[in-house]
Amino acid sequence: MEINKRLRVGTFLAILALLAGLYYRNSEDILRKRLSALLHSLEKLENKHSITNKPKVAVGYGICTDIYINAKNLLHYSDDIGLPEHFKEINTEKELLKNFAYYFRYGAAAERYMPNQTLFDELVNKARTFPSSYSTIGGNAAIMALRFAREGCDVILAAKLTQSLHQMIPQVISVVGGEVKRDDIHLVLEYKNGDIWGPYSSTRANRYIIHNDENNPVISSFNAFDKILSTMNFDLLVISGLQMMDNYPFREGERVRILQNINKQMINRPLHTKIHFEMASFVDDKLFSELCNLVIPFADSLGMNEQEIANLYNTMYYGNISLVANSTPRVATVLDQMRTLFKLIRLRGKSISNSRALTRMHVHTLAYQAIFTVKNTIWKNTMAAAAKASLTAHRHVCATSNIDIQKASLVMDESFSTSNTRGTRMPLDVDKPVSCWEESLSVEKENIPIEVCVAPVLICTQAAQTAGGGDNISSAGLVLQI
Repeated sequence: MEINKRLRVGTFLAILALLAGLYYRNSEDILRKRLSALLHSLEKLENKHSITNKPKVAVGYGICTDIYINAKNLLHYSDDIGLPEHFKEINTEKELLKNFAYYFRYGAAAERYMPNQTLFDELVNKARTFPSSYSTIGGNAAIMALRFAREGCDVILAAKLTQSLHQMIPQVISVVGGEVKRDDIHLVLEYKNGDIWGPYSSTRANRYIIHNDENNPVISSFNAFDKILSTMNFDLLVISGLQMMDNYPFREGERVRILQNINKQMINRPLHTKIHFEMASFVDDKLFSELCNLVIPFADSLGMNEQEIANLYNTMYYGNISLVANSTPRVATVLDQMRTLFKLIRLRGKSISNSRALTRMHVHTLAYQAIFTVKNTIWKNTMAAAAKASLTAHRHVCATSNIDIQKASLVMDESFSTSNTRGTRMPLDVDKPVSCWEESLSVEKENIPIEVCVAPVLICTQAAQTAGGGDNISSAGLVLQI
């Protein structure tokens, strides 16, 4: 009797396990088919528009050598570290560990200046001893220039670099700025989603960067770049890499002087040359305030990630820096932030001489791309640009040209609201994955018609690299719009 009972229980459990396996396999098949359909639709949109001419793009400022290393290989947790803490600059190894913990626990990207050159060189030398570490061309401007060139643009890059690094730059990119004896180096400490470091677990793949730059903060390539800009016509001027100024030890008044020169460079461009400012991680509130006065009002287009838009929003709306933000914000939250910032920037620009009217915003997040463009302006193909930006996000992080569905996931909800206040619910349709609609934003009695496009991202589940993601994504989105 007991044996029969055990047999029945065993049979029942075996059948249950079989049914569970069949259900799981069926669910997996349904998911893969859905992701495959989504990928096909995004690629169809991306390929719908191609570059028929070769846009001329000028990209400033700077370049470096990026050294990639798994953060856990270089940084070792111990209870002596104590509580996570924010530092504007990193002077000691303990400050590095505490600051890394501060951002790692949120899965937030960060970039810090390390004035202690001895410690920085020791970390670089140690990182290079690991077989898994590797070096690439780095720096916001350089990475954006590489992407523009890959997409078929004529590109000029403003950067000072050594001959050896110059030889690594594709010949299709013209580099202006001159030579240096030692390239700036950025140490990129990467981690994956779910990595454990002491008591902390990362909520997403990201990176923590430290540097001891000498050339990039002072925009050493500025004069040579300015001469080129004055003698040639460009379709697009990109301003990037200004976060290298963050907490750099400038002489009194030097940073403002540099930013004023950049401001003049922007003002002197003809209106047919559109200007894009690519944001980054800033913690120096005074520098951020200077950017809000001298750079942002003079750009036609802004690019940023979910951390950077929260920082800009808090700075312009509340007057304070936001050190970290939600790494996976809801679509409605980001769209509301974009609307508020668009109105604030347009409104402030009305009282600033020679300012440009903001006509484009692109926010790239882990889960989706969101692009605002003002109707009847130079910006075109917004839907295709959102799709291309989405696909570029996966390709860059997975370090591949062809997207493998087995290495992709979708975290964007089945539907999203267009606003936290009286928004419309938008379903995610895999056959028409980029949702676009028109709105009207009011700025001092002026009703400005805009097009809004939101595209889901097929997240790379086996991240090979995270640094440079935003630069590649922003550039890819711009390519189809200029």
